Amino acid sequence: METSVVTVKGQIVVPSRIRKKFGIKKGTKIAFIEKDGKLILQPLNKGYFESMAGILGTNGDVLKSLMEDKKREREL
Repeated sequence: METSVVTVKGQIVVPSRIRKKFGIKKGTKIAFIEKDGKLILQPLNKGYFESMAGILGTNGDVLKSLMEDKKREREL
């Protein structure tokens, strides 16, 4: 288990082993997610967004899906 200390400014240092493992580099955005009473730090890098592809069930074509939904709404 790796640990870090929160500074007076609320900053933490992510240990180098963790940075390397998860591809965290200077400028990488990190999401803070609360889940089941725990805090999850999720790097928002290319791998994260690739893993989210298709989550909406649109095979990556969200605009086409939205246009089809709008067409169905007009038909009603």
